[in-house]
Amino acid sequence: MISIEQLSVDFGSTSLFDNIGFLINPKEKIALVGKNGAGKTTLLKLIAGKIMPTRGRIELPKDLTIGYLPQHMIHNEGTTVLEETEKAFEYIHTLQHEIETLGLELAARTDYESEDYHRIIDKLSHAQEYLQIINQGNYQAEIEKTLIGLGFNRTDFDRPCAEFSGGWRMRIELAKIILQQPDVLLLDEPTNHLDIESIQWLESFLINANSAVVLVSHDRAFIDAVTTRTIEISLGKIYDYQVNYSKYVELRKERYEQQMRAYENQQKMIQDTELFIERFRAKATKAIQVQSRIKQLEKLERIEVDIEDHTHMNLKFPPAPHSGIIPVEIEHLSKAYGDLLVLDNIGLIINRGEKVAFVGKNGAGKSTLVKCIMQEIPFSGKLKLGHQVKIGYFAQNQASLLDENLTVFETIDQAAVGEIRTKIRDILGAFMFGGEASDKKVKVLSGGERSRLAMIKLLLEPVNLLILDEPTNHLDMRSKDVLKEALKAFTGTAVIVSHDREFLDGLVDKVYEFSNKKIREHLGGIYDFLHHKKIESLQELEINMPSSKPLQSQDLSPQEKNVSDNKLSYEARKEQNRKIRKAERDVSEVEMEVEQLEAALNAMQAELQHPEKASDSDFILKLHQKQRALDQKMYEWEILTEILNNLKTE
Repeated sequence: MISIEQLSVDFGSTSLFDNIGFLINPKEKIALVGKNGAGKTTLLKLIAGKIMPTRGRIELPKDLTIGYLPQHMIHNEGTTVLEETEKAFEYIHTLQHEIETLGLELAARTDYESEDYHRIIDKLSHAQEYLQIINQGNYQAEIEKTLIGLGFNRTDFDRPCAEFSGGWRMRIELAKIILQQPDVLLLDEPTNHLDIESIQWLESFLINANSAVVLVSHDRAFIDAVTTRTIEISLGKIYDYQVNYSKYVELRKERYEQQMRAYENQQKMIQDTELFIERFRAKATKAIQVQSRIKQLEKLERIEVDIEDHTHMNLKFPPAPHSGIIPVEIEHLSKAYGDLLVLDNIGLIINRGEKVAFVGKNGAGKSTLVKCIMQEIPFSGKLKLGHQVKIGYFAQNQASLLDENLTVFETIDQAAVGEIRTKIRDILGAFMFGGEASDKKVKVLSGGERSRLAMIKLLLEPVNLLILDEPTNHLDMRSKDVLKEALKAFTGTAVIVSHDREFLDGLVDKVYEFSNKKIREHLGGIYDFLHHKKIESLQELEINMPSSKPLQSQDLSPQEKNVSDNKLSYEARKEQNRKIRKAERDVSEVEMEVEQLEAALNAMQAELQHPEKASDSDFILKLHQKQRALDQKMYEWEILTEILNNLKTE
């Protein structure tokens, strides 16, 4: 059990937490929610012992173990995936060394009846029992099972960690934490770098885990499935609900209505009191009463209501311009990068008004097909856009195309048409640009803020075909709700690339799965697709899952190896290996360049905290040039990674 008592955290004159307290019980699954900036990540760091509170305390049992996964971390270098993951079991080697030391100590002693001798025996016995319980002979299979569950292939195990992107290296850290089996798991946005299948695996693991879990996530379906308790942080206080997220939303609405009634009653009382003071301040006969009312106001504990939290917006698109019956028609389309075939003879038809999802593992060709539809890259085959189709496209680099000299309000004001112009302030508030934030220049916004602004701008333009690539990555739940309702009411056609199940649920009526250079059409919603995929995955699991024996025992017989080797001639295999090595070098070089750009960008963003830098136009220009260079390099990395993954699956 973890006890948080009278906890307060101050940043200068601002209080993030004000005298909060709650308990975390064994095996409890808790969702930590609140708007951006409420303090969710800070609270996880406090529990993990990474930072200290201003006041109050956090009491933990002496032998309690905590596994903490932050959003951002420094990754270790110089190890392979398997070597890095094996660090989760370093305690086994420590325990074995302790057993050896205790054995040698016992052998050297002759005081068989002494208290110390019996203490050593008890300690040795406990250590041996514990070693037997954790079953050190099977940890290799556990490592393999966990890594495969998180999306790694067996061919990845011996690759250096440095060859992987930040998202995949985060998966390695998550695997290490899971394998350590801590008493408490603190996870900050663990699904950000996972595809749908890996999210499902993690979801199943956490549901059945013996650890307590405290989870921060914007994936509503994920936290709804995993957690049974919801703790909301709002205005420096916490509100504890012994229910999952869906039930919390209902209860929170009731709480807010009660708060508003109390707030309105108090405001009326304050107004009446102030009116009395002003009216009778000058009358000597009322002096005592006036002073009493003044003291009453001074002692009054003001009721606060998080107005932004309850803001409800119904964002509606302008009517979609009329288009042909079939906005997108594809026949026999193939796309290759050099000798590498990414999409092979695919075909699909998207009808007017349909909302479809593109899903699949990273590198399966989703982005490639989107770029084909956008006519950004050449391809073979037929791709026809319907009559009068106007495309609105949101990509990850979309934010870099905004006019940096405009304010947030001006950016949206230029894009808005019709009645929606009267609600610009409300729309901006729903997407976390309320109040003074709407008057900020685009050039001083963070990457996430720019992405949200680009999304709002796109959604207000009169288009009839929307193509959205991971549109929810930088949106909190309220903003996602606004976007989802707007898309549901959108009269045009939408293609959505996303791993957010809750966002896709009830939004799309067709799913296209990308796998092995092909696409497969699934009629129905995202959960219909996942139901079928779960069956398929279980079948695949029976084929691919390792036994409880170490990895070495899974080797094929010589006869089997010969059969496999004969599938390709020696020269063909030699050429294939050469291509893979070259692709790996290319990916590694680009990843190093990405890391250098990210480091430089982080340093510049840190400098941006100084007022003189924030107002330096040359510095701001250099900052955005660096951001654009990073976006371009990330696009290059995506292409090269896609090429490498396809080479390895051939």
